This record gives sequence, structure tokens and C-alpha cells, in this order.
Amino acid sequence: MGALFPISGQIESTIMHSMQRNWLAPHPPIVIIGMHRSGTSMVTRMLESLGLFVGAKKDSNCEAKFFQRINRWLLDQTGSSWDNPQPLHYLLNNREVRAKTSDYIGRFLLKSPRAVSFLGWRNYLRHRDVRKLDAPWGWKDPRNTFTLPLWLDVFPGAKIVHVRRYGVDVAHSLQRRGRLETSSKNIYREFPIFHWVREKRGGFVHSLRCDSLQGGFSLWEEYLQEATSHVTMLNERALEVRFEDVISEPVRSLERLCRFSGLTASLPDIQRVAGFIRKDRAYAFRVNPQVESFPARVAERAQASTKA
Repeated sequence: MGALFPISGQIESTIMHSMQRNWLAPHPPIVIIGMHRSGTSMVTRMLESLGLFVGAKKDSNCEAKFFQRINRWLLDQTGSSWDNPQPLHYLLNNREVRAKTSDYIGRFLLKSPRAVSFLGWRNYLRHRDVRKLDAPWGWKDPRNTFTLPLWLDVFPGAKIVHVRRYGVDVAHSLQRRGRLETSSKNIYREFPIFHWVREKRGGFVHSLRCDSLQGGFSLWEEYLQEATSHVTMLNERALEVRFEDVISEPVRSLERLCRFSGLTASLPDIQRVAGFIRKDRAYAFRVNPQVESFPARVAERAQASTKA
């Protein structure tokens, strides 16, 4: 599947060269990318347990709220969203606006008091700028998969970890999460008076696109294509790990991740963290009869994606 919005190589190299002249972080970040429900949260939590600083204030998915807000702002500029990310390429391909956006993030946001959310007060009072962190650090957000070119403008030496998972499992997990989240928020059904007080916020499912297995699978394809292009471009500055490999060989996978991330975790610590992994999470669709014949219908597309 070809790129829907190819980024001009000249635009990319010009902007990155300009940013490199302005700033090189003393300890470049580890930017964790990958499709939603692909195991990025699991990998991030394990790396955090082994010494990677991923933020002071995080949500339940181990995502730093500071970088979350910036990623949402970037997507909002083009009417994009996590489940409709392609329009973001209009921003990435606009040389002037992209340069202003990267400059705003680097010149203002990373050293504003807002950065306390990520750094915590002790680090903020010591460094006053996210880029001055002097220990292994990074952050995770699946939206990084599409906003990464802007983050590379800001952090020219950044390294990325791409976590990929079998697409059918991803699609099924997205569908299940979307329905569970909305069914648990049934206050309007239990207390009809709320309809008079305040209109309903949000829809009846988390994502209309991902409410179908086909929609979730096609979104997985888009994320995988985008992430693969980054891995190819960055070469040795990128590490790709398969969720299924982390599950089946956790110690070996964590050793690779630690070396790549500059962590000096001991083998006993790695083995301790690996012990928390649930082996039944790999290829979870096989034990769910509701998925039925969907894997067979997308087998050719899934196979093509594994060769990407």
C-alpha cells in the first residue's frame, strides 16, 4: 500500500538540518511508536521499571500527559485524530508551517512551566528544559507514529522503538475496548434527567471506524506502513520489536531494548520484570469465537504486512 501523503525528502532534510543547527539534546529521547493496542504500554512500563524515565504525570496507559497534549494539538491542526491520522501529512508537507510548529515546541513548550507535568518539580528546577535531561528518557504515545517527523525536527538525535502486533489481535482489542468504555458510561440511561441538564458528550462507541474489525484492521495497516517508513529511514537509530516475541522471549527482548535505550539493568532485574508478562496475550483472537472467520479474510493482507 503506497503512502497516501508522501513527505517531500527536500522538506524533511531542510527542516531537520535547520533544527540540528539550533539544538542537539545531550541525551536524545527514546520515542516509542506503534499502533494502539499493540503492546506499547506493556513495553513502556517494563522499560520504566528498568530505569527509563517516561514522565512524572502519566495516564493509565503509561502515556506522559505533557506529550499527549502536544500530539493532540498537532493532530487538531489538520482535523486529524488517532483513528483518522492521514490528514496530518498536510502539516508535515507544509514547509513554512511545519518549521514554525517545530520551533514553537522547541523554543517555548519544552522549557515552559508546563514541562513540570513531564519533568516533575525536582527535574524542572534542575534542568528547566526537557531537552536537558541527562539520563535515559523518552515517552510513549501511539500518535507518535504519525507526529514523529515533527519530533525529529525538535530532537534530531532521537531514537525510536516500534512495537508491532498481529493485526487481527489489534482490531479485536480496539473493538472490545471501544464497546466496554462506552457501555460503562451509561449514566444517561440510568438517570434520564441528565438529558435535561447536559447533552451527551461523545458518541455511543469509542471509535466508529474501529467498531468493526475491518475498520480497525485497516487502521492498523496505516500505522504499520507509517512506522515501517520511519524504521527504514532511521536505520540503526530504530529498533522494531514484535509483541509476540516479547511475550514468548521476554528476557531476550528486554535485553535488546535495554541495550538500545542505554539502560544498564542487571540480568536479575530483567528477569524480575519479565516475570510479570502474561503468555496468553499473544494471538488472543484464537480463543475468542466472536472473531470467527475474520483472520482468514485478511490473511493475505496480514502476511504482506509481516514482510514490510
